[in-house]
Amino acid sequence: MQKILSQIQAERQRQLEKWGEQNHSPIEWCAILGEEVGEVNKAALESHFKHPNADIEEYRKELVQVAAVAVAMLQSLDRNELG
Repeated sequence: MQKILSQIQAERQRQLEKWGEQNHSPIEWCAILGEEVGEVNKAALESHFKHPNADIEEYRKELVQVAAVAVAMLQSLDRNELG
């Protein structure tokens, strides 16, 4: 569990460095999260159909990004006293 949480924290830091602090409305955050979930779906489909015996590292990487975006959503909610 700690390894996973560390990876999410590292991804969250990468996002902060790339995009800075973000404060979006809930609907905007949902669109951002939806786009990330779409990338998870794509990685899973490619792993299953294009490369059935391939490593699913891209799928895992995308899942970490989804988790980090969810954390960003919670941080924004708390920062803006919406939660």
